[in-house]
Amino acid sequence: MSHNDYQPTKVWQEKQNTGGTWGSLNRPTAGARYEQALPVGKHPLQLYSLGTPNGQKVTILLEELLALNINDAEYDAHLIRIGEGEQFSSGFVAVNPNSKIPALLDTSTTPPTRVFESGAILLYLAEKYGYFLPKDPVSRSETLNWLFWLQGAAPYLGGGFGHFYSYAPVKIEYAIDRFTMEAKRQLDVLDRQLAENSYIAGEDYTIADIAIWPWYGALVKGELYNAAEFLDAASYKNLLRWADEIAQRPAVQRGRIVNRTWGKPSEQLRERHAASDVDLRTEDKRAK
Repeated sequence: MSHNDYQPTKVWQEKQNTGGTWGSLNRPTAGARYEQALPVGKHPLQLYSLGTPNGQKVTILLEELLALNINDAEYDAHLIRIGEGEQFSSGFVAVNPNSKIPALLDTSTTPPTRVFESGAILLYLAEKYGYFLPKDPVSRSETLNWLFWLQGAAPYLGGGFGHFYSYAPVKIEYAIDRFTMEAKRQLDVLDRQLAENSYIAGEDYTIADIAIWPWYGALVKGELYNAAEFLDAASYKNLLRWADEIAQRPAVQRGRIVNRTWGKPSEQLRERHAASDVDLRTEDKRAK
């Protein structure tokens, strides 16, 4: 049956093989699939993640905090191989019942504080350490506007456009057209905002920039879904200016490689347990 002939059944039933990149892992039920405790390192913050755009948000913020000599923000970044289903271990589900990376455990509190959903982790860390989130109500609200914009917008980009354009086993014209239109609308929203502001929420670099850059900065620079030409990314001049400026920040360069297992060897750091782990990688990259 072609997709043009498909009609939904009265009651949906799970198919055992849906195809596509994640077809063998997806299920309509939650909860742990096997028993396994999570590793715990020596630092106050224990991060369980992968270097996807959502994972990069957190490691970039942590590296930015460390660059400000906030030593309490030292962290262990443990690799969670989502392609192998490690997000469904009993230990991971205890930290994030939604089985999505990233997940954070703050062991400096008693009992330890679990934080899941990338936007919630950014907000938690910004409030805990007092940086990258303005304190005056107007600027704070504007920053949170854009943080929550990203949390609502990125699923359309990743699960919508990215899935149907890049990952789906069948190219469906309607789906690609539908989500391409939305992706371009989002790019236009950002481009217009950045035409009048240095950063996403105004003149200061905030968690809004840290949240949005790994998704939309990577997209317009051709590093996400290999779709920059398809989306005519070169037309979003203000967004490209911002993406390039953020990419030059040393903490961003460090944070974006943590828990990354693909790409150039110099841009991969499977796990991070000390500042020297990241420094060696970034120094190697600059030397080449």
